[in-house]
Amino acid sequence: MRFVTHLPCATTEEEHVAIPMSDGIELSARIWRPTSSDNEPVPAVLEYIPYRKRDLTAVRDSIHHPYIAGHGYACVRVDTRGTGESEGVLLDEYLEQEQTDAEEVLAWLAEQSWCDGTTGMMGISWGAFAALQVAARQPPSLRAIVIASFTDDRYADDMHYMGGAMLSDNLAEAGTMFAYGTCPPDPAVVGDRWRRMWHERLEHTRPWVLEWLRHQRRDDYWRHASVCENYPAVQCPVLASSGWADGYSNAVTRLLGNLDVPRKGLIGPWSHKLPHLGEPGPAIGYLQEVVRWWDHWLKGVDNGVMDGPMLQTWMQESVPPSTSYEERPGRWVGEPSWPSPHIEQITHRLTRHRIRPPDEDGRQGQTVADGEAMTVQSPLSVGQFAGKWASYNAPPDLPYDQREEDGGSLVFDSDPLGETLEILGAPTVELDLAVSEPVAMVAARLSDVSPDGRATRVSYGILNLTRLDSTETPAPLEPGRRYRATVQLNGVAQAFPPGHRVRLSLSTSYWPLAWPPPKPVLLSVYEGSSSLTLPVRPTGEPDEMPASPFAQPEGAPPLASTQLTPPEERWEVRRDLIGYNAALEIVKDRGMVRIDDIGMEVGRRAYERYAAVADDFTSVSGESAWTMRFRRDDWDVRVETRTRLSSDEQDFFVDATVDGYEGNRRVFSRTWNEKVPRDLL
Repeated sequence: MRFVTHLPCATTEEEHVAIPMSDGIELSARIWRPTSSDNEPVPAVLEYIPYRKRDLTAVRDSIHHPYIAGHGYACVRVDTRGTGESEGVLLDEYLEQEQTDAEEVLAWLAEQSWCDGTTGMMGISWGAFAALQVAARQPPSLRAIVIASFTDDRYADDMHYMGGAMLSDNLAEAGTMFAYGTCPPDPAVVGDRWRRMWHERLEHTRPWVLEWLRHQRRDDYWRHASVCENYPAVQCPVLASSGWADGYSNAVTRLLGNLDVPRKGLIGPWSHKLPHLGEPGPAIGYLQEVVRWWDHWLKGVDNGVMDGPMLQTWMQESVPPSTSYEERPGRWVGEPSWPSPHIEQITHRLTRHRIRPPDEDGRQGQTVADGEAMTVQSPLSVGQFAGKWASYNAPPDLPYDQREEDGGSLVFDSDPLGETLEILGAPTVELDLAVSEPVAMVAARLSDVSPDGRATRVSYGILNLTRLDSTETPAPLEPGRRYRATVQLNGVAQAFPPGHRVRLSLSTSYWPLAWPPPKPVLLSVYEGSSSLTLPVRPTGEPDEMPASPFAQPEGAPPLASTQLTPPEERWEVRRDLIGYNAALEIVKDRGMVRIDDIGMEVGRRAYERYAAVADDFTSVSGESAWTMRFRRDDWDVRVETRTRLSSDEQDFFVDATVDGYEGNRRVFSRTWNEKVPRDLL
């Protein structure tokens, strides 16, 4: 990345600004704006997240907010209620209170003397959720949004219930926010109130996983703030981006297909990161694109930002399996609209371990009424090399070689390809199936198999079969009865080279990425009447884009910080062949880091463990433990949280603790031991 020190506008920074809410609470903001805005008002751009602007996101914020401010905008970074130096308590994600607070912040910004009355919102992940959700509420000053790594469907396309099956990230993310929501404010900002504010957070925060487990089907809890429930509510222009390695790769194309406003989509090879920081690379000059977006929609500059394809995406080339990549080879391609007129849905029948070409049948999609059954009952070991639902590329967390996973799966291979096959979009699997238990799931994986046998996962999908007809009113399955099920895989842009094979693998468990059903399941799939449909982009289609359509990444120089203790990253699969214990252990320790300009030393350590014994489906458990530390001079505060989730055939069990320390003295402790019934899960 190129760090830019000379920008069009000189800027000023206000490190802590209190924004009053109508109920008396004050939210804390950090503001960068042109010095000329004292006399020449400018549009304001809001990023609104719960991740502590003063310390934990300070370095990241310093790269892009001063850069955008230096191009003529007031950039405002606000900590949500109950985080950082903002008053109150953070109780859950995307609550009504959070969104009304955002509307009040936008109204406050529009009224400031240095703002011209127009606003935008931007962000990644939570910040993108917030921007999209607030846009659907149509606050009067909001003119456009820029969002990255987000969803419009909080139930089925977030870290909660993919295809109605519970993801382990439901626990992991809850553990993350359990820790972030119980951290203290900085006494250097809030003074002697810090201890009272901290204890208010400690006393009122609960493990979020408890609430999420109480909503195992799509209901009003998830419908709230899911923009897919009402796309027409979004009435402002949207620039949306994500990465193929991210868990949020699907929402960009859904917005392109369903919104009726000016919109652009950008999908790179990236994990859960902003495109100018994108890993795997190539990263791009994203901030330049953001400035162009704001210039057009907030200032009315005729700069051609809406020219060119609606969707710009990285067509990934074949790579050997690895848990991490520095770069993904490929090229940029463009689509004029979405759904794209260039994409052809090609259906292949599934026969005995084979993905059959359509031309073998004389007509595409021909089915056989009474094919023979192929069966599989997957061990709990299938899924140990699945990687994270949403890759952060730290520690390395992408899926590894799928051959060991395939040993416990029902596998279908294509013939070796005679020419390059490129797909763009979401593959689907149509299954004619029967199961042996009333609660069952199926995981479908699409892999690129090289001539030497190595298998790189390209995409996957999961379906809780009790939610075949409805995620709102699931029903138990009748063992032995034949059902038709459609499993949608994640969207992807992928090239399969000549000589490679396309592989589809089906399994009845995918632990620990997804929580398994209560009992092992025998799945029967009927050949001939089951199929795989691939969204094929003909290789002869024009790419609609120059080879290098984006500038190199650039931003403002990052805030100075000092690494005091080394970070640690681990991702280890452990197996004990005496007691048949298996576990995935993950460590992500940032070490102690000093934010030099304020003298604050911060540390974050996350530990996750997902365990099982043999093929005992009631033995699975997950644990998320965090340590957060804040230190300056003689002020030394630490929060330790731990959440453990386990289950039997009827119930989930949550055991959680939070401990607060001043120095080595524990000043707060609370424990939860609660049970939540399984709801056909």
